[in-house]
Amino acid sequence: MISVHLTNATFAYRKTQAVWGFPEGASIIDTVSEDMLEMIHPHWKKFPPVNPMWHYLLGCAYFFLGITSITGNSLVLHLFSKTKDLKSPANLLVVNLAVSDLGMMITQFPMFFFNCFSGGVWIFGPFMCELYACTGSIFGLCSICTMAVISYDRYNVIVNGMQGTPMTYGKATSLIMFCWIYAIGWSLTPFFGWGKYIPEGILDSCSFDYLTRDTTTISYTCCLFVFDYCVPLMVIIFCYYHIVGAIYKHEEALRDQAKKMNVTSLRSNSDQNAQSAEIRVAKIAMMNITLWVAAWTPYAAICLQGAVGNQDKITPLVTILPALIAKSASIFNPIVYAISHPKYRLALQKEMPWFCINEKAPSGGDNQSNSSVVTSTTQ
Repeated sequence: MISVHLTNATFAYRKTQAVWGFPEGASIIDTVSEDMLEMIHPHWKKFPPVNPMWHYLLGCAYFFLGITSITGNSLVLHLFSKTKDLKSPANLLVVNLAVSDLGMMITQFPMFFFNCFSGGVWIFGPFMCELYACTGSIFGLCSICTMAVISYDRYNVIVNGMQGTPMTYGKATSLIMFCWIYAIGWSLTPFFGWGKYIPEGILDSCSFDYLTRDTTTISYTCCLFVFDYCVPLMVIIFCYYHIVGAIYKHEEALRDQAKKMNVTSLRSNSDQNAQSAEIRVAKIAMMNITLWVAAWTPYAAICLQGAVGNQDKITPLVTILPALIAKSASIFNPIVYAISHPKYRLALQKEMPWFCINEKAPSGGDNQSNSSVVTSTTQ
């Protein structure tokens, strides 16, 4: 009798072919509220529900990213506001980057986390979906633009040297305003008919519509890719390529001159420390940019593929993971500063000695060149 019951139960299970508790033919949109159905692109309707484990894993990952980003960027802002040595025109760009990274997590983290542990679908309605996507776009694009401006400032200081125009508070403020206007301008156009904000992936978050194949959506997606990814990336690559080249040529010239004079080095100890700081700063900045590129490139590739490529390979999980990686860019900057920024570590050591940071104050004092001072305080 028991064997018969087990056989019948097995047959019934195989007949229905349940997918994570859903019957055969279930779609990922079956649990979405009715007011959200019109916003969901037909592309997502052909995919079955994902394993609920993914919602919990993504929620836990986002919780870690959110707490780390909010804590790290808040700490950066606190120390820059409390430390006189960190207050400079160039460092206003760093502060702006921390503000945009912090804004990214404050506006994205709570709703995404709540959705992941509330069934794994968007539950806040169409308007909040558009607002969520818009704010994520504004803060993300502002961070991208700010990173490009910071790379230009490094280029101006290290490559142009004394011939470069010094950064002033007025110039820094103007560049910051440009970054916000640029980001807001690109992010508001979907509300005026160019582009659209819709749920994406496993439907617990919202972003750009890069799947609709009409002229308006394709043109908007391609313009975003060119002007908000390719152009900043080219600026960054150009600036840091010339920064590394300038440092290399300067070092080579000094070595050649020292060889002609039959001496080990032409620098005093303070000059050697200053130059070492510039080389270290260039490496730190390049690492920071590399992390940014690694974070944003997968999502940029997904958007471009959705607009002009093969959409069959864009599955819910293939989409949501690059989106999560892109938002993780907001945690890189405070981590890089905490590890590699000498004056930041000095400020952190003074304000929070329980961090057990042992950073020695620079010995160059006022003899250090203006270029080196600016360099060491900007990155």
